[in-house]
Amino acid sequence: MGPFIIPFVKVWQLFFVVGTIFGGVNAQVNGWFNAHATFYGADQSPFSLGGACGYDNTLHAGFGANTAALSGALFRDGEACGACYQLRCDYRADPKWCLRRASVTITATNFCPSNNNGGWCNPPHHHFDMSLPAFLRIARHGDEGIVPVLYRRVPCKRRGGVRFTLKGQSSFNMVMITNVGGSGNVKAAWIRGSRTRTWLPMNRNWGANWQSSIDLRNQRMSFKLTLVDGKTLEFLNVVPSTWKFGQTFASTGQFF
Repeated sequence: MGPFIIPFVKVWQLFFVVGTIFGGVNAQVNGWFNAHATFYGADQSPFSLGGACGYDNTLHAGFGANTAALSGALFRDGEACGACYQLRCDYRADPKWCLRRASVTITATNFCPSNNNGGWCNPPHHHFDMSLPAFLRIARHGDEGIVPVLYRRVPCKRRGGVRFTLKGQSSFNMVMITNVGGSGNVKAAWIRGSRTRTWLPMNRNWGANWQSSIDLRNQRMSFKLTLVDGKTLEFLNVVPSTWKFGQTFASTGQFF
């Protein structure tokens, strides 16, 4: 048997393929992967399903109604927050409930814990618990409630720039980072005040919320982000010195 050769792919796609192979899910010949999908929040606003990623409102975050909670194998302790996936229902496997040739692109905004949905979110399953509007783009609403799907990672296409929502108090800064394009999910973040000479690393608090413990009140703030694909951008002076906790500031920069 010859050596195993991986063709040239983007870095985040390589990490995703390797993680998926060793996670026990078989890749399709055309690059799609097997999973299952359900829906949740039928009695809630589809914009309120920010959950474990901390998005207060998925519409304001730039993601709209097409979102999903991911099983632990995909969620990876919040690293997947903001990532985009294209899903299509596997019509060959379930022609009764699947819509033929239909697909939808969703953003990961929540976590589907183990023992939910009859154990479909348990490791090592790859599972998407979708918002109802997203689910109905690829499947019929029936008694079954769960359908086989094929999925793949895709770049996120966002309108406008990356957004920064300021939370916390006094010297504790927590920043929710939303509307991120490109690979969509943030791997590392830094913050810098107008009176600070160096970039200060931030730590992931939970989901899309990043924290630092330096007092930057009455200073302009800049951010530097690195995504899982290795792309890095600086967002200079995106926050004015007159900022207050609770405000959101949109940058003019974006990942593609």
